[in-house]
Amino acid sequence: MNEDIRKKFIRRKPIEKSVDDIIEGLLSRDRTMLSKAITLIESNAGRHKKPADEMLERLLPLAGDSIRIGITGVPGAGKSTFIEAFGLLLCNKGHRVAVLAVDPSSTLHGGSILGDKTRMERLANHPNAFIRPSPSGGILGGVHRKTRETIIACEAAGYDVLLIETVGVGQSEVMVRGMVDFFMLLVLTGAGDELQGMKKGIMELADAIIVNKADGRNLELAKKTQREYKQILHFLQPATKGWTTPALTCSALYQEGIDEVWEMVLRYMKLTKESGLFFENRKIQAKEWLYAQIKEQLESSFFGNDKVKTLVPEIEKKVMGGEMTVTKASGLLFDAFYN
Repeated sequence: MNEDIRKKFIRRKPIEKSVDDIIEGLLSRDRTMLSKAITLIESNAGRHKKPADEMLERLLPLAGDSIRIGITGVPGAGKSTFIEAFGLLLCNKGHRVAVLAVDPSSTLHGGSILGDKTRMERLANHPNAFIRPSPSGGILGGVHRKTRETIIACEAAGYDVLLIETVGVGQSEVMVRGMVDFFMLLVLTGAGDELQGMKKGIMELADAIIVNKADGRNLELAKKTQREYKQILHFLQPATKGWTTPALTCSALYQEGIDEVWEMVLRYMKLTKESGLFFENRKIQAKEWLYAQIKEQLESSFFGNDKVKTLVPEIEKKVMGGEMTVTKASGLLFDAFYN
């Protein structure tokens, strides 16, 4: 084969951008550079940790000036349709919207669909929007383990409204509540049956309950469901002090009631900023982030220890075979870690 032709078939490694290049790109609102910044943040490669840490350190003073909204809901509630309609409304009002959509990873193989860009095609193509689907990696809480860091990158890139879509409803959604300013729960009509399977905890975390698909023949049922939720919320402790959790209806498909949802969020922001609660919550979230980082680094250090890695297969086998108690097994692993 000719040498010149052969060279064309050589697979070249992509040139990695420097931290300076990425930050310059973020400040110029380059969406491609924001994607590269998030890829660097989410990377598990050891060589990426130091530049990712340096980048976040430099971006932190540029972050924080946004509204962070968490959106969760029962399967079939129409989260993607709602987020697209809500995001388009905000983009058309002049806001810059970043959607951090977390796809559920397979517990068996770790794969995920990552289909949010195809489900939100119109929003993905809007110049004021950025959509980043990330696998949850099996992490409880329906968020990627680096979601907090990704929020900083998006804010530094000039996105003033962040929509964090979570995997689904569950008690572990408290993790999402701990990183957003406003937490929204999307529900279906027919509250009677649905409420049987919904935990009280998730409703107590919500700053608003939105009954979606309030259109056509479903409209009257949606209004009935709204009334039922209002009655239930009357007996629950509000998630935010001084705020009465509302239940609203909307049709994301027909873009009806979406404006009212945004007006409600603005009222919430005004109330919490005037009371100082907004800033206090941000401080508490920063503290929670600190301890989450400590736990992650401890776990990484523990399982990355050579002695622990050597012992784990044998000890796992004994525990699974009923030959050793879990207490003794964990003790042996910690002895190996510390000695």
